Amino acid sequence: MMDIAPVLPRTGSGPMVLVVDDDEDVRDLVTFKLQMAGYRTVTAADGCTALTLISEAHPDLVVLDVAMPGMDGLSVCYRMHADPATAEIPVIMLSGMASETDIDLAFVSGAEEYLPKPVNTGELVRRVSWLLPRRP
Repeated sequence: MMDIAPVLPRTGSGPMVLVVDDDEDVRDLVTFKLQMAGYRTVTAADGCTALTLISEAHPDLVVLDVAMPGMDGLSVCYRMHADPATAEIPVIMLSGMASETDIDLAFVSGAEEYLPKPVNTGELVRRVSWLLPRRP
């Protein structure tokens, strides 16, 4: 089932992470783990909603699924990095596809990190905490 409207940022004082995945279970798990680590979260179930939230909410980091109906994660990442207003937002790609070509495409589109699914949430939180302090 797809979300129709984006979810507003959850309360907290930490940096805001946008979690984008068409799989509600993955979205909920990643969101929960990030919140437990002290991050505020906002979620989207598709690429178009993600682009809207990126431009309006200016998250500190985006966790982005590659394979989604409509606009895929590679397109979202490329578009956000082509826009000077959002180009500096780091992206961690999540995907069930982990061939060398898939990983290369993610990095070419602008991703800073790439994690295969099923995602190791401990590793995801470590990479989020590593990327956010690097932001200017």
